[in-house]
Amino acid sequence: MEKFAFILHPINYQDLTEKYSWAKYLPSSMVLEYIKRKKPFIASHIKGIKSAFSGEEIEGFFIACPLLTQQMMNLPLPFVYDKIIESGKLAQEAGAKIVGLGAFTSVVGDGGITIKKHLNIDVTTGNSYTVSSAIEGTYEALKLLEVEAKEATLAVVGATGSIGKATALLMAPSFKKTYLVGRNTDKTNSLKSYFQDKNLEIISTTSIMEGVKEADAIITVSSAVGEVIHPEMLKPGSVVCDVARPRDVSPKVAKVRNDVLVIEGGVIEVPGNPSFNFNFGFPPGLAYACMSETMILTLEKRYDSFSLGKDLDTDKVIEINGLAQKHGFKLAGFRCFEKVLSSRDIYKIKENALKNKRR
Repeated sequence: MEKFAFILHPINYQDLTEKYSWAKYLPSSMVLEYIKRKKPFIASHIKGIKSAFSGEEIEGFFIACPLLTQQMMNLPLPFVYDKIIESGKLAQEAGAKIVGLGAFTSVVGDGGITIKKHLNIDVTTGNSYTVSSAIEGTYEALKLLEVEAKEATLAVVGATGSIGKATALLMAPSFKKTYLVGRNTDKTNSLKSYFQDKNLEIISTTSIMEGVKEADAIITVSSAVGEVIHPEMLKPGSVVCDVARPRDVSPKVAKVRNDVLVIEGGVIEVPGNPSFNFNFGFPPGLAYACMSETMILTLEKRYDSFSLGKDLDTDKVIEINGLAQKHGFKLAGFRCFEKVLSSRDIYKIKENALKNKRR
């Protein structure tokens, strides 16, 4: 049976206290030092993933890399690399032929290139399928709110990152206007130059407020550690697809803006009868798109480093979408802060948006 692995890590301190109840009773400095010294380990054995095309079944492993997001940002890069490489070698030993990099393990440094050099198996960030599923979900959400992309404004927050850039390149041609939002002025202006011969209205900015205030569709995928999208920033009837982990969108948006549709980017229904044996906040059978890319490539026996580095190939985004459909992976409806959104929920948002637009 073909095998894969996927590296994950605790996002924040709350994740630690949920995993280790004793952490609630100790000083945080002591807990963080313990996590820093802890070795990676196999968190679960994944079974039951079966291709809808071939009927072939695969298995895999979640590998826990015990560093928080904040630690990955602040600790010396060589130390963080060593921890991720050690996690990848554990995947190797378990028999995996490909390993996926989850959350900030795909963000730090050069987007997996250095990690791949130290492993004898292939490595993918899963970003191609993350982009594909985020785009598909956003278009579907706009359709449900009866918003025409060609008459709408798009904002991509974190536009200069690998996911943001690919998303902008693929989506901007369908919209009336696009805001590219990035932290670095030169990089954001450089991205804008990609569109100079395409007769599109493209605006680059480092201000999130400027970028999102008139947007009908927002894809947010910054590498910020804290929330960057807040209730007062958004117009009625807008769709916000939050692809970032940690989340970019404040939970207050869902609480106080009943006229805005916030959706989680990249939640996928996995074919077969998958048993992940690990709780990452989803109902049974659902996984993140980045995880799913690793599974898709394993079912396809496509053992190469499909999504790697800081620049994604948009052709691969299109290709992985086709492979996903072939093997039976699909969007798992809409979710907002762990809550499933029903058709009635979305209808109410649309009605509230119409009322507030008239005011």
